[in-house]
Amino acid sequence: MPLTPQTDGDGQGGGRRRGDGDRGRRRRRVVRWTASVVTLALAGTATAGYLYYEHLNGNIKKETLNIGDSKDRATKTKANAAGQTALNILLIGSDARDTAENQKLGGAKDIGTAARADVQMLLHVSADRTNMSVVSMPRDTLVSIPKCTDSKTGKVYAATADTMTNASLERGGPGCTVATWEKLTDIHIDHFMMVDFSGVVSMADAIGGVPVCVDANIYSHTSTGHGSGLKLKKGTTAVKGKQALQWLRTRYGFEDGSDIARTKAQHMYMNSMVRQLRSNATLSNPDKLLGLAETATKALTVDDGLGTVTKLYDLSKELKKVPTNRITMTTMPWVYSSDGNRVLPKPTDADKLWRLVREDIALDGKDKKKTTTATTKVTDKAAADDKIAVQVQNGTRSSGESAVAGRAAAVTALLVGKGFTEAAADASALLSEDRTLVRYPSADLAGDAQRVAKALGIPTSQVKKSTDVSGVTLVVGADWRSGSKYTADDDTTPASASALNASDTKACMHVDPDYTW
Repeated sequence: MPLTPQTDGDGQGGGRRRGDGDRGRRRRRVVRWTASVVTLALAGTATAGYLYYEHLNGNIKKETLNIGDSKDRATKTKANAAGQTALNILLIGSDARDTAENQKLGGAKDIGTAARADVQMLLHVSADRTNMSVVSMPRDTLVSIPKCTDSKTGKVYAATADTMTNASLERGGPGCTVATWEKLTDIHIDHFMMVDFSGVVSMADAIGGVPVCVDANIYSHTSTGHGSGLKLKKGTTAVKGKQALQWLRTRYGFEDGSDIARTKAQHMYMNSMVRQLRSNATLSNPDKLLGLAETATKALTVDDGLGTVTKLYDLSKELKKVPTNRITMTTMPWVYSSDGNRVLPKPTDADKLWRLVREDIALDGKDKKKTTTATTKVTDKAAADDKIAVQVQNGTRSSGESAVAGRAAAVTALLVGKGFTEAAADASALLSEDRTLVRYPSADLAGDAQRVAKALGIPTSQVKKSTDVSGVTLVVGADWRSGSKYTADDDTTPASASALNASDTKACMHVDPDYTW
């Protein structure tokens, strides 16, 4: 039976009865850091207090991680050379009107309208835990949503194309939003965390407010009743409760009034919350911690893999290793749809951003330079160019674009023109590779593979030994969709991703002059 909180002799919320001994101490350790983790998973440094394990576990709501069609799922993330594995967590803000409180906060007339995923952020924690990247997708983005099967009712939702991404949540729950992200990005998602309107309000109150900045007085309200109702004076204000929710939902009044501007404001809020939790001395107050832990666990819906305080605690230990100045907020690069009312992933830039996340490359550009030398020592010289048999495959298909027809044949002709007369196109293979690769099956062909790469200007770091090929094989990737000269892709974050560092304390939202007072 769960224990009730008691007070120790020093007046602190001790969290165990006399005689509980090691079990009580263990439970206190287990719930440490929980408050910050469940507060949208970014803080990772505040102690959650002394609430009891069973009680907190009972607060947490759980759903299936991925309910999409298996063919649309991304391959599980592989460990690096040191045995470390990156973490990908999808953060979802639901607009559910399933309670009277959510109905009131969301401005809905009816309870029970289908919930949508109005906020979606992919949090990527590097394998070595030195950096964290967050990528937001605007809710107005048109995507292909895969077939999803509700794990509770068994209802099947057919796949759809050109559908707003926030509609994924109403197709069986957060597991369909996860499936949609995996289909679009080919990034395996390990966990999700979802919070609704009332959860945002209650957590902002429990934290004690989150400082945000506007460059002019703002009142988000129109004569026709549109707007979040946010009303702030110029400068920095610590928002809490309903005002915090208004900040996160404001479109009318921020910059150009678009969903993109709202995403930018959400990034500023999240970064400020990280700093607030990591520096706020009041979080050492047991009473405040009790309230924060209670509030946060009640506000959350997570996948089964995060469904206990112990698992959240383990995750928080990993998150707290990342320094604030290595957290980077970005927005998926986008372009307007043909009618101008929605947005689409920007083909080249969005694909590049997804690749950087897949390859665990820090979006702040502060990664240590990776070696560009081949890992296999070449002991034999390469054969003459006209004696090297090369199979050329088309790997130009990406998450945002179909394969370029005839690309393998075009590059084969290029090789033949350079003297590799044994090169041949494999028309049967339509692969998907972010980068152009030269693969070889055994050490005695390493020299030949490197010779092919050198002739085309492909870095030796993209020459890989692979048991999936029977001879030297050139896979033309999505980074070489056209042209006769290969240019190695750089690893810089696209400017269109609008990167913002979490340690930036000067960020301030620009107010549309039509919404000042």
